[in-house]
Amino acid sequence: MLDPTAIGGLLFDLDGTLLDSDDQAVEALVHRLRRLGFDEPQRAVRCLVMAMEAPANAFVTALDMLGLDAFLTGLADRLRRWHGLRTPANFRLVDGADRALHTLSGRYRMAVVTTRGRRDAELFLDRFGLTDLFEVVVTRESTWRLKPHPAPILHAVRALGLSARQCVMVGDTAVDMRAARRAGAWAVGVLCGFGERRELEQAGADLILSSPAELPSALALPFLTTPHA
Repeated sequence: MLDPTAIGGLLFDLDGTLLDSDDQAVEALVHRLRRLGFDEPQRAVRCLVMAMEAPANAFVTALDMLGLDAFLTGLADRLRRWHGLRTPANFRLVDGADRALHTLSGRYRMAVVTTRGRRDAELFLDRFGLTDLFEVVVTRESTWRLKPHPAPILHAVRALGLSARQCVMVGDTAVDMRAARRAGAWAVGVLCGFGERRELEQAGADLILSSPAELPSALALPFLTTPHA
C-alpha cells in the first residue's frame, strides 16, 4: 500500500495527466468515426491511442538511434501548424492541476517525465507558470529508451537524488504504470486522460484517482488557499 510518509518525489506525465490531450486531431477523428456509423467513437479513438502508445515510443527510440528524430519531429510540428492543430500556444491544463501542483510542491520534490520533446514540455510549463515547481524535466531527448521502459523514470529519480521507492509516477495510461513498476516506483493512475480504471489496475497501479487535482487529498495534504503565493 502506498505510504505517503515514505514519499519524497512526485513524477508527472504530461499528456492526459497535466495537459488536456483532447486536442483538435482527436476531435476530428471522433467526428469522422461518428460519420462512419461508430456507436462509440470516443471509445474507439481511446483504444487506438492506447494501442499505439508503446509501439510509437519504440519507433521514436529507433529514430533517435538512427539520428532521424529531430528531422521527423520538426516535420510533424510543421504539419500540425499547417493543418491548424493544437500547438504549445493553445495547450490546456487539466482542471485543478495548477492548485494541486502548487500545494504538492511545498512538500515534495517534483519532476516531469514525458515522451514529448523538451521544447513542447518547457513551453507548456512556462505557459502555465509551472516551471519553477519542477526540479527535473525528462523528455524524449533525455534517455535512449522511452516508457514503458523504466529508463526515463530512473533518470528522473537519480536527478532528484532519491530512490525509486521514494517516488510516485503519476500518469494516465498503462504505459506509465508499467514504467513505474519496472523502475521500482509507486504508480498512481489518473482517469482524466486515455486510460480506463481496469487497464490501469491491470498494469499495476497502486492508486487510481479521477485527476491529479485529487493527489494532495490522497496524500493527506491541506490545499494552499492561494496557489501562486
